[in-house]
Amino acid sequence: MTEKENFRYIDKTEKTVGRAINRYSLIGGGDRVAVALSGGKDSLVLLETLARRRRRLPVTYGLFAVHVFIKNIGYESDVTFMRKFCESLDVPFHLIEMEADLTIDESKSKCFVCSWHRRKALFNFAEELNCRKLALGHHLDDAIETLMMNMMYNGIASSLPPSLSMFSGKLHVIRPLILLEKKEIDKYSEIRGFPAE
Repeated sequence: MTEKENFRYIDKTEKTVGRAINRYSLIGGGDRVAVALSGGKDSLVLLETLARRRRRLPVTYGLFAVHVFIKNIGYESDVTFMRKFCESLDVPFHLIEMEADLTIDESKSKCFVCSWHRRKALFNFAEELNCRKLALGHHLDDAIETLMMNMMYNGIASSLPPSLSMFSGKLHVIRPLILLEKKEIDKYSEIRGFPAE
């Protein structure tokens, strides 16, 4: 692709995110939005499109990137890259380091327990910074997969909602990438040179 075509693709992706935000009323003027930043393609595209969109609109909203690092789980996290990435977007970067209690429920997998701890840390972070929105990087493929899993294993037609009200409306989990397919996110990441997962 030429540089002009790359620019058009980035712009098109950003507009798709904007369409999701408008269609499902995900972000409004004055909102404070915590963005879960894992360092993977989905979260990088999420943060960049939200930051780029904010620069071009008359509507202002706050963005706060947060990475939760579980120290006693065997994985690596490029915190230096994420910090510099956030600086380039003029978004404050917050790092939460913690250990997961893997014995809390031995009937659950380590992945489930780690995810539970990470999600709880994100909720607490959002509350501490007075963010009523928590943006996650789930996309259309995730929603379809969740729908199929719920139908097969739980017998219910339920998927990932674009917006989910929690804690009596004190927090809304939002998914601005919900109209994007995984292949679209992969292409965006390739154009931008984001690290491979």
